[in-house]
Amino acid sequence: MKTLDNFINGRFVASTSGRFGPVFDPASGEQTAQVGLSSAAQVGEAVEAARAALPGWAGMRPLKRGRILERFRILLEDHQEDIARLICREHGKMFDDAMGEVARGIENVEYVCGIPELLKGDYSREVGPHIDSYTLRQPLGVCAGITPFNFPAMVPMWMYPSAIACGNTFVLKPSERDPSASLLAMELAREAGIPDGVLNLVNGDKEAVDALLTHPDVAAVSFVGSTPIARYIYATAAAHGKRAQALGGAKNHMVIMPDADMDKAVDALMGAAFGSAGERCMAISIAVPVGEGTAEELRRRLIPRIKALKVGPWTDRNNEMGPLVSAQHLERVRGYIARGIEEGAELVVDGRGLKVPGHESGYFIGGSLFDHVEPEMSIWQDEIFGPVLGMARVADFEAAVALIHAHSFANGTAIFTRDGDTAREFADRIEVGMVGINVPIPVPVAFHSFGGWKDSLFGAHAIYGPDSIHYYTRLKTVTERWPTGIRSGAAFNFGGTGDH
Repeated sequence: MKTLDNFINGRFVASTSGRFGPVFDPASGEQTAQVGLSSAAQVGEAVEAARAALPGWAGMRPLKRGRILERFRILLEDHQEDIARLICREHGKMFDDAMGEVARGIENVEYVCGIPELLKGDYSREVGPHIDSYTLRQPLGVCAGITPFNFPAMVPMWMYPSAIACGNTFVLKPSERDPSASLLAMELAREAGIPDGVLNLVNGDKEAVDALLTHPDVAAVSFVGSTPIARYIYATAAAHGKRAQALGGAKNHMVIMPDADMDKAVDALMGAAFGSAGERCMAISIAVPVGEGTAEELRRRLIPRIKALKVGPWTDRNNEMGPLVSAQHLERVRGYIARGIEEGAELVVDGRGLKVPGHESGYFIGGSLFDHVEPEMSIWQDEIFGPVLGMARVADFEAAVALIHAHSFANGTAIFTRDGDTAREFADRIEVGMVGINVPIPVPVAFHSFGGWKDSLFGAHAIYGPDSIHYYTRLKTVTERWPTGIRSGAAFNFGGTGDH
């Protein structure tokens, strides 16, 4: 059986811990590989390689770093289909979905190829007599990223391209469930000319995570995953003096106003709720129809569409939804459906009975729809992370806003309406980090930044885009004076830069 190794200091290195984790094909339920789980000592080797590579890489002209990253971008595009196939085999998502994931990751590499422009500081002349001030953005040092299973190519590319473009070195800890996409990216980075030690990958579980969080040479940690783990990552990293950003869970609502284009709203909900089997932190999991007439019309249109979902393996390009990532996650999603029934929601479409011929051992489940979901129910409160859509009916716009504000998660939200006043008020008032107006999944493009509010993000910075340049650098302000025309004598005022 194939064993997936670490990538340390420019070469693939076998795990020395003697511990391994299984990698499955979710469509068949068969184990296809094993991944070596790194010990704390081996994580230390990766950090040491990154530390040793730091002076040379940080000292390189930003223009040269950008040119190397441009070669990396070209190689990623050349191998986009190869990366997508690895995602499909280990995660289970559809091929077109995987191709889209890789494309969005490549966009982030493309953005930081312009790093000389992004690192430009401010300059102020004559802040005092013959005194000028300017700012610099300088790298932090060794940075680390801990990424989830649901976007095994894209989310790592939310982190390490920005980090290394700024002059840092990096250690990535991908999900042990589907690490192959990132391992291929490491090969391509080496081929592009990224020096040994600048970009490293360690596979592992909590031991590897804790080793990164506590290592004294790691300056910053980035994380994407569930809120309980995000809290732990942020608190532990901060306790050890590290900069940290930790993106947590989500429960994204989509408001459907009575004047909405219902055809477009239903199309949007189908893709946003059931694409990637709902395993997205930006998935719409709660539809909020405003008014009973809107709710009844939405329900009537959704039922046949959900029942007609084409579910099966990624190898059939006609399929619309693949399996969940693991047997354990399949049971978790099934459990939430059972709990929703117990709590009094109406299960309108039940996806639990789905069987895919020839793939009976795969982790498949059909789309499910609940109606009359209430805030006290766990299917409203918790992130199910599966193809389960709930309808929470409200009487008016104010009730829709109040419902969204009542949730502890505030990652993304959307509203479908033809009314500009309603859309503008929603965008201004809603306490959520990313808002879509007639757009169901408002994931920002690479030259903006991604980040929720409340319990969906811990830390001061959003991820990728302009915020990432600030996150992965330290600000330094230089105030300088040269002797030409300076009168002698000490300055005793507070700043020492005023006229005297």
